[in-house]
Formats: sequence, structure tokens, C-alpha cells
Amino acid sequence: MKRFPLMLLAMVISFATMGQQAKITFVEQTHDFGEIKEADGPVTYEFKFKNEGQIPLQISNVRASCGCTTPAWSKEPILPGKEGFIKASYNPKGRPGSFHKSLTITSNADPNVQYLYIKGKVEPRPRTPKDDLPTQLGALRIKYRSFNMGKLTNQKEVTKTFDMMNDSEKTLTLKGATSPDHIEVSFSKNILAPQEKGKISITYDPAAKDDLGFLSDQVTITTDEAGADAKKSLRVVATVEEYFPPMTSSELAQAPKLNISGATYDFGTVNEGQKVEHDFVIRNNGKQPLNIRKTKANCGCTVPELPKMTLAPGEQSVIKVVFNSKGRKGNQYKTVTIFSNDPANPTQVVTLKGKVNG
Repeated sequence: MKRFPLMLLAMVISFATMGQQAKITFVEQTHDFGEIKEADGPVTYEFKFKNEGQIPLQISNVRASCGCTTPAWSKEPILPGKEGFIKASYNPKGRPGSFHKSLTITSNADPNVQYLYIKGKVEPRPRTPKDDLPTQLGALRIKYRSFNMGKLTNQKEVTKTFDMMNDSEKTLTLKGATSPDHIEVSFSKNILAPQEKGKISITYDPAAKDDLGFLSDQVTITTDEAGADAKKSLRVVATVEEYFPPMTSSELAQAPKLNISGATYDFGTVNEGQKVEHDFVIRNNGKQPLNIRKTKANCGCTVPELPKMTLAPGEQSVIKVVFNSKGRKGNQYKTVTIFSNDPANPTQVVTLKGKVNG
């Protein structure tokens, strides 16, 4: 009987606390930073709130949208009537323009999920030579270490220009350049004053290169700088395709046509070190002789010499592709590009794929 009053008291306390909740009330739920400068770095705002409930408030998590805001908050329980904070920071680096980000707050309050917002507009920092020409080679600044000529045909030579700058306090003399015979390098100015800009011109002759596909060549620019800075080794890259003059539909109907039976081969799963071989069947579905100009395999594949480089109309042959899995593991995706005189589809690709167990 003595235990009955204690049980009754516990029940009374339990009923008294039922229905009691924490209640989070924010002074404001949206903060506008207005215009901020990218150059000034991160900005921070502290949202204030009060627990207007009857039990301690516990914030369990604050999640920022897009990873652009970095939250911090009151980690200890907030007693009824007491205040806490949620801090949000926004880093404007590399994010010019307007922004509107959210914070998702999870707590034991009712409702248990609430949202805060920050917004504003980022004024981009002034661009510098480092932005436009991020690659520095001694005193010379350029955009990339490779001069990309893009996609070309072997019909005619092409010239493209690239920006350069003397990023030093001394006059820079460009003494010349060495390059393969199919590439010519010239400068808008051979002498650049401190911080002066100029142009590098690259003239590329695909016919003289006499090759197809993705091509890369080395060029060296020589300056009057001391030591290793005097010679700057760079690459010129291009993707060269065969040129075909415009053709009528009747002319195309009479042209050679490369057909590949099953352009993708899945070799399944092999153990590391095994070789995979597959014969891709090719056929000339056109009405004139089909000439295979060349084949080019990517890393890990080889293509032995083709049994036939020219196929008569209706004739077929095979292209054997060998993949060596030595030193490789995991999913593999290897390609071989086939170049031909099919004017409608001169560049085609066959694929080997599968998995290598290491």
C-alpha cells in the first residue's frame, strides 16, 4: 500500500508533462546580405532564437543547401525562456551573381523541421592576368600548356591565335620557336614590355602532318630569360579528319560505305594478366572500293596489321583487337577508332568492355 502514493505521484507528473513541448521562435528567418564583394571573402550572419516552450530545446542538426553555407549552432539544450543562435557563413569565391541558400533545422520543437534563408548578390572581383592566363612559365603567361587547334580537316592549313603576357618587371624578348615541319609558330611582338600582352599564332598544316585522329606535337618557345626559363616546352593538339567535298545524294549512294557488325564486344570478367581477343567484322556496303586509312587504339589495346586495307563492294574482312589486362583491374572500356574513305561516316569506333579481377 505504501507504493500506491508514489505510483500516483509519478502518474500525476507524467500527465502534467504530457503536451509540453519546446518551441523555437526566430527573430528573423531570412537575412539579406545585400551586395557583397567577392574580393572581401566569406560573410557570416547569426540568427537569434528563443525557446518559448515548456521543456528544453535541443537542436539535433542544421543542414546547409549546396554546401555553400557553413552552419554552427547552439549545441547545448536551450532551457525555456532562454536564447540560442544558428550561424551561417557564405563564401562568395567563384560565385558571382545572386544567391539564395537555405538552412534546414531539425530539433525537438514543434514543428521539428524549420528553415532559415540567406540571400544576397555577389559583385565579382576584378579579373586579373592570373584569371585569363593562369599558366605561368617564367615571365611568360599563357592560358594553357597546350595550344588546342580543335577539329580540322586535311583540306587546308589553319591558323589560330592565343594570348600571352609578360608578367614581370623586365622586358621580355621572344627569340623564336622550334616546331615540327607541319607547325609554324609566330608572335605578334617579339619584345614585350613589362605587363604587356601579345599574341602567339599557330599555323597547322594537316596535309603535311599526313595523319588522322587526335594528334599531339611538342613546340618549344625560346626567350632571353636566364637558365631553365629560357626554353618553354608546350604542346599543340588537334583532331584531324579527312576532308570530303560536298556530295549529292546520288553521289553518296555510289560511295563506299563502312559497316561494322557488332561495334561493341563485352568480354565479361577476366583475371588480371589475361589477354582478350576479338574479331570485329567489317563490310563494304557501298558501290565503290572502301579504303581503311588507319586504325588507332587507345591505351591497353593493340590492332595487328589488317589482312586487307581495301575492300571491294560487298566484300568483308575482320579487324582483330587485342586487349592486355596486365596491370589493370576493375571495369574496362577500350576503343579503337577506324578511319576510312566512307564520306558519310569516315570515323567509326569499336569498343571492348568488361571487368578485370585484380
